[in-house]
Amino acid sequence: MTLRATVRPYRPEDRDALYDICVRTAHDGGDSRHIYPDPELMPSIFAAPYAVLEPELAFVVDDGERAVGYVVGTADTATFVKRYRTEWLPTLLERYPEPEPDREPSTPTEVMVGLMHRPERMLVAELERYPAHLHIDLLPSHQRMGHGRELMDALFGALRSAGVPAVHLGMVTANTAARAFYDRLGFHEIPVADPGPLSYLGHSTH
Repeated sequence: MTLRATVRPYRPEDRDALYDICVRTAHDGGDSRHIYPDPELMPSIFAAPYAVLEPELAFVVDDGERAVGYVVGTADTATFVKRYRTEWLPTLLERYPEPEPDREPSTPTEVMVGLMHRPERMLVAELERYPAHLHIDLLPSHQRMGHGRELMDALFGALRSAGVPAVHLGMVTANTAARAFYDRLGFHEIPVADPGPLSYLGHSTH
């Protein structure tokens, strides 16, 4: 008998699965290993700092053997940016030195390392009414089964309990499948003056 996957709080022993899920969904929802050969890079930016700094807002889908999806977030983006810079970024410097300021990135990896060293990019004036933000990823084998909604419900419940009124996310605009998922959950677009390749979406936690 196959057990149904269930949502539970993140645990430190989920680290390897968290990294694997992030890597295999980091390219517009698909595998990113052919673009970013370092398996630590994308998780070190978009998954691990949340699980380490705010584990109470990290949840996984467990299929009975391992985590196959996750949602991670922060209750307050401004505070997270400060903690990322002072507590998380120093742990990455040996592996990912800060790029030279006048050197243009020439590879996708260099672009991401540049983002890694600029957490203040997350402070967008138009998003101030949505202090929390999140990242959610599911392996393709476990998508379209309701697990994404369950993960969101778990995170929204934790944010409500913490008194957080609203949450936002930034997604690559070209990822139309992800946008359809967020639309089904009732997210709405937040106009931003200079969004670049991203679309910003918001939602009440209630």
